[in-house]
Amino acid sequence: MESSVGLGGEAGITDGRLLRGARTRELVLRHAVDLASLEGLDNLSFGRLATESGHSKAGIQTLFKNKEALQLATLGYARRMFIDAVIRPAGSKPHGVARLRALLERWSEYATAPLFAGGCYRAANLPDFDSRPGPIRDELLRHQEEWTGTIEAELRHAVAAGEIADLDAGLAAFQIDALLCAANTALRMGDDDAVNKVHRIVEGILR
Repeated sequence: MESSVGLGGEAGITDGRLLRGARTRELVLRHAVDLASLEGLDNLSFGRLATESGHSKAGIQTLFKNKEALQLATLGYARRMFIDAVIRPAGSKPHGVARLRALLERWSEYATAPLFAGGCYRAANLPDFDSRPGPIRDELLRHQEEWTGTIEAELRHAVAAGEIADLDAGLAAFQIDALLCAANTALRMGDDDAVNKVHRIVEGILR
């Protein structure tokens, strides 16, 4: 699960007009991911984003063409932010238990700060699209599989290194992700002990 260089894709842009467009796009998407985490991707609109970002509705439509393109761009931006906040910092730790713990620690910060106004963007939108085939569902599923795959890989490293007992890494990754989704909801509902519960349960799995 890797991130491209820079969230806004401004590297190498020298044309002033293109640079302004890239900066506007990034600003609009930053508002979009917050709205999507609070109210869902279905509730994104050019008019709402124009009000939130201070840009014209016509200008935003020029950048994204249609609602589905806006939704997909919002998901891509959210994914890059998630990688930069959770995946990349944990990469300094060695594979296995140390990196898994770092991933969970970073996820805890991501969910409690929170990085997005409404908490985890995937948890906020998967229930709306899980039974609706199409590009949005496919993209959400890809992000979900990347995340659970990252957890599963570190569990496999931990087993191979003898750090934990042999286990079904795929099943354990599924359980941990389900736990994190539940904790995200609990945090939004005001349960300040949700993160502590996550760490206690995961340590039980690792033991």
